[in-house]
Amino acid sequence: MDTLEEVADAVAACTACPLHLSRRNTVPGEGTGRKGIMFVGEAPGRNEDEQGRPFVGAAGELLTDLITRILGLRRDDVFITNVVKCRPPGNREPEPGEAAACWRYLEAQVRILRPRIIVALGRHAATALLAGPGSRPLSIGAVRGRPRTARIAGVDVTVFPTLHPAAALYNRGQMDVLEEDFRRLAGMLGGGGTLDAFMRDRAIGPGEWTPRNA
Repeated sequence: MDTLEEVADAVAACTACPLHLSRRNTVPGEGTGRKGIMFVGEAPGRNEDEQGRPFVGAAGELLTDLITRILGLRRDDVFITNVVKCRPPGNREPEPGEAAACWRYLEAQVRILRPRIIVALGRHAATALLAGPGSRPLSIGAVRGRPRTARIAGVDVTVFPTLHPAAALYNRGQMDVLEEDFRRLAGMLGGGGTLDAFMRDRAIGPGEWTPRNA
């Protein structure tokens, strides 16, 4: 898989886990990623399954608002996807085996786009990116808002964990936390090598959170 189109075709034909039996559409991801940023959630929901596009429901509207209002970017400037590319029945959480089965597609997308920053939306995305798919879930409260360096599919990236937008919609008390993380992310994205300075100032060295399967 050398292009995003080839990844999408492979996802559409995938039968590696039982989710293919109940899906309406696969949801490989969308966006150009031209700003070097990738957003990764956990799995498609009902709206995404119907449209074949990631983050198009209420959580997607919030994510788009945060990208435009706080980061000053257009949605198409980034690449948005999920760890799991098919909707789990009833919007349940993805199972470890499902995340592991889909991991090769996310690896291919990282290898093709070579992002500088991957924003992990929620604990399932943070777990897959920082500890490896199928690992025991991390506490998003313990890791959110602090960038970690990782090597994924041979690409050195900065993983920035934060809350899933749906969590902030479910618990409005988390909205300020999510916006705080996005303002921190906006500071990292400033000009003049701000990302490098941000990482250096916090002494977060390469390999601190390298996924075990990288």
